[in-house]
Amino acid sequence: MSGCIQLSCAVCRIGIYTCFRALCCKGPPPPRPEYDLVCIGLTGSGKTSLLSQLCSENRDNIVSTTGADNIRKYWSRYYQGSQGVIFVLDSASSEDDLEIARNELHSALQHPQLCTLPFLILANHQDKPAARSVQEIKKYLELEPLARGKRWILKPCSLDDMEAVKDSFSLLINLLEDRDLEPSRM
Repeated sequence: MSGCIQLSCAVCRIGIYTCFRALCCKGPPPPRPEYDLVCIGLTGSGKTSLLSQLCSENRDNIVSTTGADNIRKYWSRYYQGSQGVIFVLDSASSEDDLEIARNELHSALQHPQLCTLPFLILANHQDKPAARSVQEIKKYLELEPLARGKRWILKPCSLDDMEAVKDSFSLLINLLEDRDLEPSRM
C-alpha cells in the first residue's frame, strides 16, 4: 500500500490515512502521495460505520446522519478537488432505495467534477440475509454501459469483514496511483 487517503464525506471531511495505515501497514511510513476522496451514499448504507470501523472507533457511538436525505442535494459542494469517489450502497435495501442509489450513482458518474475519477462502489451489508450479490447489483445498477471507459471497482463488504474493506481501499489506491502515472493531457 503506498497511497494516503484524505476522505471527504457528504457532511464533513475526515482524514482516514492514519487509522487506515495503522490497520494495514507495518514499519515507518515512507513518503506517500495524499488523495482527497469523497464518500457518498444513501442514508443507512453504512458510510459512517465503515469509516469508523476502518479507523478502529467504537461502533456503539455511531448515529446515522440526521436529515441525510435532505443534504443529498448538497453533495456536489464536496466534489471540488476530489481525486476519487467511494459510493456506499446497502445491498440489502428495498427495490425503491436501490433505484434511488442507482440514480444517485449515475448522477455522480456523469458529474463534470467526478466523471474522470476512479470510483470504488462498496456493496455493504453483505452479512444480511436479503443482501444481493455483486453480480446482481452490477446488473441492477447498469454499470457496464454507463461506466464504460471509466475506472471503477464494485466490491462486496460488511462490518464483519474489514479485510475485504481494506482490500477494496487498496484497489482504489492502485487506481489512484495509476492515474498519477498517466501523462497529463493538454
